[in-house]
Amino acid sequence: MTRRFAALAALAVVCAGVELVAGRGMSPGVVWDVVNGGGDATARHIFFQLRLPRLLVSLGAGACLAVAGLVLQSALRNPLAGPEVTGVTPGAVLGAVTATALGLAGWDSPLAVVLAACTGGCAGAALLWLLAGRGRGDPAQTAVHGVLVSAVLGGLTAMVLLVEPGELGSVVQWLVGTTEGRVWQHWHLLWPWALLWGAGAWLLAGPLTLLRCGDDIALTAGLSVRPARTLALLCAVALTAGAVAAVGALGFVGLLVPHLAVAVFGADLRVSLPGAALVGAVVVCGADAAAQLSSRLPAPPGLDSGRFTLPVGALTACLGAALLLVVVRRTPSRTF
Repeated sequence: MTRRFAALAALAVVCAGVELVAGRGMSPGVVWDVVNGGGDATARHIFFQLRLPRLLVSLGAGACLAVAGLVLQSALRNPLAGPEVTGVTPGAVLGAVTATALGLAGWDSPLAVVLAACTGGCAGAALLWLLAGRGRGDPAQTAVHGVLVSAVLGGLTAMVLLVEPGELGSVVQWLVGTTEGRVWQHWHLLWPWALLWGAGAWLLAGPLTLLRCGDDIALTAGLSVRPARTLALLCAVALTAGAVAAVGALGFVGLLVPHLAVAVFGADLRVSLPGAALVGAVVVCGADAAAQLSSRLPAPPGLDSGRFTLPVGALTACLGAALLLVVVRRTPSRTF
């Protein structure tokens, strides 16, 4: 396990280095000069005020989504449960877009966006909990209701777009997910939130392990199932809302990274939860680095090369969809 953590940490360092030198505006040589204390004022501003916070936010958001996904899949005993289909991500997107349309928040006011997204994410989770409450926490019913709630919240987001068509750019950024324009204020808001709720999720590793074994076994072991599941879902909601507030809805990260973490680190959640955080950070950071490298490619005909930037959420969605097909075909009836 130590070697696996060390290997992933080294991979994270490599991805971080690639991301720092990948974008337009600065060559790798200029980045190296800035890191060594040189470079002009413009280069130092780009590196320290734009690229470095963007890197940290991508690492933190990836860790949050991965841990949230593993907590959800363990609490609901559903390998296809994730923040995207439990109402949390659509609710956070709806909250951020609505606040932007009303003029209460914007990309230039990160704190207002974070508060709006967290409020929307909690509202989406509360709606799911109200609908699934009659099922007494049944994992299958909760997953089905989550898909329905996500669809309704997505429809409400589309209605906001119809009322405020000028917010198309904002809606697309939130729905696809992007790390562009992240500044230190985003990072200062994200890391305490991620640390607090990540630690809470790790402390729930024991109850979550029992929940993965089934409610009957958990009850036999003396666990209060409903309070434990409620606390686990609260941690997942908080982690997802914080990540979405920072970078938007990055598709499939919270759904598929937990499978990778369990495959690498095993089923012991005391190990696989920190492992999932590290894998999620590597995945999002690597995807962001690849997205920035794509900006150096020639733009398609008719498109301004200065505006051709592939959102990181587009990469995670495409790769995640392909991996999801593989997971479903290989384990069509898998349950925890």
